[in-house]
Amino acid sequence: MMLDDFLTAFDAMPAGGYGGSFDGKRYRITKTVMATGRSQKLEAEELGGNDYVSFNLYRLADGSTLLKPCEMPEEKVTSFVLGVVVD
Repeated sequence: MMLDDFLTAFDAMPAGGYGGSFDGKRYRITKTVMATGRSQKLEAEELGGNDYVSFNLYRLADGSTLLKPCEMPEEKVTSFVLGVVVD
């Protein structure tokens, strides 16, 4: 399932700030963990370009997850997380 693949890739990304590559471009990535991991935010800014990826992920008490992209299609954030290569 795509959501399972997305969560596996997202959880493998470290918290904090670091670099990464996606689609032949370099990004500065920041992953923030809040509320003991129940709320997480990822922001990625293309270095020397205009691309930007941002979303929040909420892990609900019933075990489900809620992905909330910030003013962009869900496909953009899932594609980024599944394809980014972290330094």
